[in-house]
Amino acid sequence: MATPAAPAGIYKWASDTGEFKRQVSSFRNEISPDGPFPPEANRYHLYVSLACPWAHRTLIVRVLKGLEDIISVSIVDPLMGPNGWHFSESSETPGAIPDICNGFKYIREVYFKAEPEYSGRFTVPVLWDKKNNTIVNNESSEIIRFFNNQFDAWSSNPGVTYYPEKLRTQIDELNTWIYDQINNGVYKAGFATKQEPYEAAYNLVFDGLAKVEAILAKNEFLLGETFTEADVRLFTTIVRFDPVYHTHFKCTGGTIAHDYPNILRWARQIYQMPKVAATVNLTHIKEHYYKSHVQINPFQVVPVWNGPDLSLPYKQ
Repeated sequence: MATPAAPAGIYKWASDTGEFKRQVSSFRNEISPDGPFPPEANRYHLYVSLACPWAHRTLIVRVLKGLEDIISVSIVDPLMGPNGWHFSESSETPGAIPDICNGFKYIREVYFKAEPEYSGRFTVPVLWDKKNNTIVNNESSEIIRFFNNQFDAWSSNPGVTYYPEKLRTQIDELNTWIYDQINNGVYKAGFATKQEPYEAAYNLVFDGLAKVEAILAKNEFLLGETFTEADVRLFTTIVRFDPVYHTHFKCTGGTIAHDYPNILRWARQIYQMPKVAATVNLTHIKEHYYKSHVQINPFQVVPVWNGPDLSLPYKQ
C-alpha cells in the first residue's frame, strides 16, 4: 500500500507572524507496570537522529542507564528531505542504522503504521512497541523518564535516577525556562521569518545563557553536585550551539568556546562521562542543519569549525 502523501503545510515552521511554533507531540502513552505498555526487555525500539537534540536526550539516558541491550535503536540519515527523515545503510552513511524493526525507508511510515490518518510532522525520537506494532510515545521529555525509572530490572546501572524525588520541583522549574529560552529559543531565532520575533528570541537565548553561566559559576551541575535530567536536556543544545546555532540560527551574541567558561567546563565534564561522547556525532549534526534547511542555507555549504574540543581536560 502506498504511503499517504504529506499534508499541505506540514513543513511550514513559521506562522504568518514570522514566529516559529513547535508542534506538540501527538503520542503520549506511558510505560508503566499496570498499563497497556509495561516495561519489558526487548519489547521497545527507539527511532532517533544523531542530529536532533531532542532525540539525543533519549540516547544519553539510554546509555547512562545501561539499556543498550534491551532497547534497540535505529538511526536515520542526517539529511532530511521532502519526505522527512529517511533510513540509510551504515555503509552509505557512517553512523546510520536502518530500520531493523519494521524495514521502513522513512520515519513517516512509522507514523502512518501507528495512525493511518496522522497529519502532524514526522519527528524523532519515537518509542515503538514491537509487540503491539504501534508508537508508544514521541515526546523526548517523557521517554527519558521512562528510561530513567521503568527498566531498572534490566539496567546495568539500576537505582541511579536523574529525576530524584527531592529535586523534582527544582528540576521542573529549570526545565521550563531553559526549554523556552535556550532549547527552543535557538529554534525560535533560527526559524523566525521576520525581524521582530527573531530579535525577541535572540535576546531570550542570551539572557538564558547568562543565567546558566551564573549558576555554573557556583555549582558543578545545574543543581549543585547532583547530575540530573536538567543537565542532559541542556547539554544537547549546548553541544550544538557553536557549530550550528551560532551561525545557522543567527545566535551570534557569543560562543560557548570564548564567552561562557563555566558552561564550557560543565559541557566537557558531561561529555567525558562514560558512554556520552559516543552519542555525539558532529558530522550528522552539521550535515543535517546546514544541508536540510535549504531555506536558510540554499547552497548547503557546511562550516568547518566543530566548536570547542569537549575531550580536553576540565577544571572543576
